[in-house]
Amino acid sequence: MPRNASGCLYGLAFGDALGADTEFMNVEEILVKYPPNGPTSLTERPIRVTDDTQMTIAVGEALHRAGTDLSPATLEKELRKTFLRWFRSPDNDRAPGMTCLRACDGLEKGWDWRKATIESSKGCGANMRVAPVGLLDTDPTTRAAIAQFQAALTHGHATGLAAADLTAAAVADLLGGGDLKGLTRRLRDYAHSQREVYHEEWLGDLWLQPMMKSPAAFIAQGWEECLWRMDDLDAALKNPNREVDPCTLTGAGWVAEEAFATGLLCFLLFPDNPIAAIQRAAVSSGDSDSIACLTGAFAGAHWGLTAWPEEWIANIEYRDQLETLGAYWD
Repeated sequence: MPRNASGCLYGLAFGDALGADTEFMNVEEILVKYPPNGPTSLTERPIRVTDDTQMTIAVGEALHRAGTDLSPATLEKELRKTFLRWFRSPDNDRAPGMTCLRACDGLEKGWDWRKATIESSKGCGANMRVAPVGLLDTDPTTRAAIAQFQAALTHGHATGLAAADLTAAAVADLLGGGDLKGLTRRLRDYAHSQREVYHEEWLGDLWLQPMMKSPAAFIAQGWEECLWRMDDLDAALKNPNREVDPCTLTGAGWVAEEAFATGLLCFLLFPDNPIAAIQRAAVSSGDSDSIACLTGAFAGAHWGLTAWPEEWIANIEYRDQLETLGAYWD
């Protein structure tokens, strides 16, 4: 069996690990450090990952613990537990994002998540961890609500919510065997269908932010920004160029909609070569580990566990957790 859920989670971790050492570097600096073409393999024992994989595991474990009770009350409790376990962990030393740290500090103080979240942030921390939501065997509306909700606990900006939703939708599409040629069209159609859908049962009054006139207007702002980046993605795919820095085409990935678009671009530039896809993502001038982790998640969801070298699987950090979560959804 291809084990696509496991392929997704392991692929995310491998992309994260490959891009971890190239984050904050431009392409020229990367090529000087890793001649001639950038990092090509993972040789550490164990292969170390960053907060991207750590927080993905936190989301996955919260969903696992919730089981069939996919309700706002249950998931808020479980996500709070796993986020705070990550926040307090001595392994939380991998340059974690400030938004996640600030929000978790508020959650640790016992604040309601609406007070703890950083309303102005649409950083990629909202969607680099959302892949497990795309693995859920549930209806699209529930999946969308959960994807946005897990993002909202730390990142309260509408674009952070929409991009996380779109990332989970892409994972679900690929997991279901969706044709790659029509993928961006299906995702664009999905974004348009969700443009004014506000999941009030889950998000409550999060929309009450400056300049926002209604829940629909709030979430529409996020989907509009995602669609703008999808315009860039489609333009880049019309005349694919595997040699150019992908961040110059679809964004550097520090914010959620750019991480989604650039991660997906790298996968679609190398649809038949998952390892080349995460290598291209790692040799980029932006948030390389987050871009590459999303690229790996997309590639693994499409190709399954056989996409990745057995040696990497045996030596990746947090293998036990990745194996447990993958088996849960395979």
